[in-house]
Amino acid sequence: MKKRSKRYRESLALYDRQKLYHPREAMEIIKQMPSSRFDETVEVAFRLGVDPRKADQMVRGTVNLPHGTGKDVRVLVIAQGDKAREAEAAGADIVGGPEILERI
Repeated sequence: MKKRSKRYRESLALYDRQKLYHPREAMEIIKQMPSSRFDETVEVAFRLGVDPRKADQMVRGTVNLPHGTGKDVRVLVIAQGDKAREAEAAGADIVGGPEILERI
C-alpha cells in the first residue's frame, strides 16, 4: 500500500467517508483541513433527482462568483475614422485599422 503524507492522513481524520454532511458543515470541515502549498479547489456534486430527458425538468442557470473568473475582459476594435474615435470614447482597450491584425 502506498504511504500517504502526514497532511493527507490529518485530513482523513477530520471526517467520516460514509456519512453525508450538510453543505455548511462540510465547508467547516474543509476549512479545518491543513492547507497545501498551492491554490486549492473544491469540487461539489449535487444529486437533484431530475430526469434530464424531460423538458420540464431541465436544470439551467448561471452562478456569479464572488471574485469573478479571474480573467480580465479586453476589447479590440478594428475600425477607422469616426468609428475608431467612438470606440476609444467607449473604452476599447485597443483600437486600430487593418494593420492591427498583425499584432493579434
